Amino acid sequence: MNEKFFDLKKEKQDRMINAGLRIFALNGYHHASTDDIVNEARISKGLLFHYFGSKSGYYAFLYDYATRYAILELTSVLKESKGMDYFDVQKTLLRIETGLMQQYPFLFLFLNSAGLEEDAEGLAVLATPELSVSDYYANIQADADISRYLHVDSQENLTKILHHTKLGVMRELFAAPNAQAADYSTTMTQYLTTLQRLASAL
Repeated sequence: MNEKFFDLKKEKQDRMINAGLRIFALNGYHHASTDDIVNEARISKGLLFHYFGSKSGYYAFLYDYATRYAILELTSVLKESKGMDYFDVQKTLLRIETGLMQQYPFLFLFLNSAGLEEDAEGLAVLATPELSVSDYYANIQADADISRYLHVDSQENLTKILHHTKLGVMRELFAAPNAQAADYSTTMTQYLTTLQRLASAL
């Protein structure tokens, strides 16, 4: 982690982090422009390179930061989720996601984009944590109790449906300039309620 960067005021840190998360999430590493990033962050390109050295250094920092930040919040859920009702687990995850996106709206879209990255330079700087955010999600959801939902023949498929639904909702909502994390929470709560009713239907 870049210690000098964390000497900046928090508001400026978050501007620089959010600009990178958004531009990399929407464009991938290769097509992400540092000009777009510094314009969105309202800083000079020289300042960006002063703290991170290069585009790849900045990308590596963002991935490490986003991963650590998400895992810190997910750790408590992992401890509590064993044997918990599947949809109660999903509601807990939704609460965590909403809290994280209030500060960093594109955090999850960025991590998803990084997981699909194909650019050699971008891949070369992505550190591999002992457990990734995806691993935490898999472990949390694997221990959830699905036994009461007789119409769910595959927990894995249901989890995949929810994963892709969440990403779609994030992309749609945050395409609008004034979207809020609360909008994501409201929409996904409605979808979770519908899915739970369908899974419970006699």
